[in-house]
Amino acid sequence: MTKTPKVDNLIDKIIEGIEEVKGQNTTIIDLREIDNAVAKYFIIADGTSNTQVNAIADSIRKTVSKSLHEKPWHVEGEENSEWILIDYIDVVAHVMQKPVREYYNLEELWGDAKIMSLKKEF
Repeated sequence: MTKTPKVDNLIDKIIEGIEEVKGQNTTIIDLREIDNAVAKYFIIADGTSNTQVNAIADSIRKTVSKSLHEKPWHVEGEENSEWILIDYIDVVAHVMQKPVREYYNLEELWGDAKIMSLKKEF
């Protein structure tokens, strides 16, 4: 299965939004080969505080909106900013505080999927 230009652009812009405010430990999980997966891709990143998690989520939405003129279908978790989920249907971004990310360990939960870690030094 190949990615479409629309999904490729969306992934690129989500990652750009994460990097804009120094999100850490960005991972892409390719769910296309998983039966009954809720999306084609998950993008996961962590922040060091509620403030940074919120800033990363805002940066993702602004970058995607400005570049691709797309708004998320659904957003959850803004109340406490420990885990904000931004759902663009084909691609779902998960921005988490590190302890929350370690606890839920989505990479292990979706262990049958292809997982790519993006290493970026700030």
